Amino acid sequence: MLASSGLIKVVPGLMIWTVVAFGITFYVLRRYIFGPVQRTIDQRRERIREALAEADHARDEARRLLEEHRKLVASGRHDAEEILAEARRVAESMRERVKEETEAERRRRIEETRRQIEAETQRALDAIRREVAVLTLDATAKVTGKVLDKDDHKRLIEDAIKELDFSALEGRQN
Repeated sequence: MLASSGLIKVVPGLMIWTVVAFGITFYVLRRYIFGPVQRTIDQRRERIREALAEADHARDEARRLLEEHRKLVASGRHDAEEILAEARRVAESMRERVKEETEAERRRRIEETRRQIEAETQRALDAIRREVAVLTLDATAKVTGKVLDKDDHKRLIEDAIKELDFSALEGRQN
């Protein structure tokens, strides 16, 4: 049965023509098809390799830029904190300076007011002394009925002033 099949029979002429056709086809394929296809595959492989290298480079660059960005952000935060701390120090310094200036101004005004009060008290006491002296002279002239000379006036005024107690009025100014 096997011998009856035509596909299994060895026919030398058909075999030679099959090998020749295979050789020509292989030569044509190798010469005109395999070379360009292999070059295309090699070119594509090279483009893929370059693209991967570029992607690796881009990834490295992105990592570097990200790290640089993080450093800049951290530096910016640090700078902002320093500026804020400096602003707080300046504000506190200004607050203290204003407080000291206000306290100095308050003390100056109190001292000025105290001096004005002392001056007014002294003027009032001097006015009272003058008035007492005038009243004493008038009273003496009316009681004695005579006009006093300058020495008598002076002696009477000094005696009258010595007898008056101004210490209570002068004590209030201290």
